[in-house]
Amino acid sequence: MSETTKDNQYRYVIVGGGMVAGYAVKGIRQQDPTGAILVISAEADAPYERPALSKKLWLDDEFTEEDIRIGAEDCANVTFRFKTTVTQIDRQTQTLTLAAGDPVHYDKLLLATGCAPRKLDGPDDSHVLTFRQWSDYRKLRKFSGQNQHVVIVGGGFVGTELAASLAQNQTQVTLVFPEEDLGMGKFPEDLQKEFATTFERNGVELCNQQVVASYQREDDHLVLTTKDGTTLTADTIVMGLGVTPRLDLARDSDLKLTEGGVEVDQYLQTSDPHIWAAGDIAAYPDKLLGRQRFEHVDHARLSGELAGANLAGAHQVYQHTPYFYSMTFDISWQAIGNIDLALDQQAERRGMGTIVYFLDAGKLAGVLVWNVAVDLDDVRKLLANPPKDPQRLLGSLPVKEE
Repeated sequence: MSETTKDNQYRYVIVGGGMVAGYAVKGIRQQDPTGAILVISAEADAPYERPALSKKLWLDDEFTEEDIRIGAEDCANVTFRFKTTVTQIDRQTQTLTLAAGDPVHYDKLLLATGCAPRKLDGPDDSHVLTFRQWSDYRKLRKFSGQNQHVVIVGGGFVGTELAASLAQNQTQVTLVFPEEDLGMGKFPEDLQKEFATTFERNGVELCNQQVVASYQREDDHLVLTTKDGTTLTADTIVMGLGVTPRLDLARDSDLKLTEGGVEVDQYLQTSDPHIWAAGDIAAYPDKLLGRQRFEHVDHARLSGELAGANLAGAHQVYQHTPYFYSMTFDISWQAIGNIDLALDQQAERRGMGTIVYFLDAGKLAGVLVWNVAVDLDDVRKLLANPPKDPQRLLGSLPVKEE
């Protein structure tokens, strides 16, 4: 890694140190082997693969922390400023103001600020985690196992994945969520029941229809209080309450916003020709789904790499339609497109799993694949060119041999 360049001038500056940044560095280096890159990160680690923090690191003994490194730190002429935040962008002078330190000048800028986790009311405590960073994983490793009790607040991606992983690592787990049942509003009824039953069968205590208002430390335990006055005790609390896109920098610098994110074109370029955005904050024109903003790893990897390449002059169109996926116990699912349960649905059993087709005004709008191995490019092709007769959807997706 290089030292800072003269007068803090960099050809490429990336604000954010997550997965988007890691893949953007690689994208830049595909086009420009030597131009100076600065990555400004609020974290203390070089970019890494986040999904393994809640899944594979807990479940695969041969998979280690070294395996989650993206490798951006190994690229030539890349400087990292860790535990550093940007407070202002001056678009006229192409200058960044930092919370501490001298201003930074950029030729090309990528905003990869991601999302901020929502938090509960309560005191700072080393046993209360939002589980967004590598450091949170390291702490939870120490606070789990040996029948310790972890209360997870929130039944979304992070909450359910972590509950499953902890339950398979000698940890008592209570999952607290506001819905009537786990997965309700997310999956069709029969799959939702299978989802919730799987957690109960594997020893996860489901605390439904509860909204946590606050928590306090009482001696050697943490005590959570719900809005109806119910109390729960825990050794450790993990907050999985969802996230909010970090848009302050873009908003304060008058970049165009839309769909709850930073508006970008097909090249992931913002309304400023010197600034790109990718990952969670980017509202981009999806060729299948219209303008979208995605908060998921598949999009972070691919939009980050393409944005980096475009900073370096590639001028490539972002043509990928991302997908959502999760794995908990013996359930693996993927989804592409609109899987709103208010839409009409057609479901078919395929082997031991299910494929659900979601229809909007009779036209295919989204696909949910549940414990079935399919090529997701086949799903994308089906969404791009669905049959006029929805009945012909059944059996249309080839299933891979396991």
